[in-house]
Amino acid sequence: MRRAEVFRKTRETEIHVKVNLDGEGRADIKTGFAFIDHMVTSLATHSMIDIEVKARGDLKHHISEDVAICLGEALRRALSNTDEIFRFGYAIVPMDCSLALAAVDLAKRPWAKIDLKIEGDSIEDAAKEDIYHFLKSLASSLKANIHVWVQYGENDHHKVEAAFKALALSLRRAVSIDPRRKGPPSSKGMI
Repeated sequence: MRRAEVFRKTRETEIHVKVNLDGEGRADIKTGFAFIDHMVTSLATHSMIDIEVKARGDLKHHISEDVAICLGEALRRALSNTDEIFRFGYAIVPMDCSLALAAVDLAKRPWAKIDLKIEGDSIEDAAKEDIYHFLKSLASSLKANIHVWVQYGENDHHKVEAAFKALALSLRRAVSIDPRRKGPPSSKGMI
């Protein structure tokens, strides 16, 4: 089973995350702030990865960061056997006025390049910097290359939502089993 569960308790936060890579896209997300709940729900829905998050803590920044760390770790643990996965995924997603692109490589070499083109200081109840930090922390904890680029858009909410949906579709492809692959998806013989 490609499932994992992560629990993290610090002086600042208490986070519990469960994932099922072969799920139906179900989401039960409770971080304490609506916009991150909405984005992680969108990530689950479009990646077809079941995600459950229960989080509480002192500051929104700490909660957002630790949720991303735990989500990345849970995804990485669920991918303990990377033989026969596609490894790479990419997507282009329009959302009303916005167009976002995402690409993922699950090569265990963390890197994040994120350009969301957010113009305001926050979206709903999430600070701009916390949204960027969430995606970078996710890439680091998952040990993945994650590139997300909003090409254009007029509405910050739509730009970020298109970006999360593009990331979700990229992850959906990258974690999927390639029926033609026998062994690791690497010329090195291992990821």
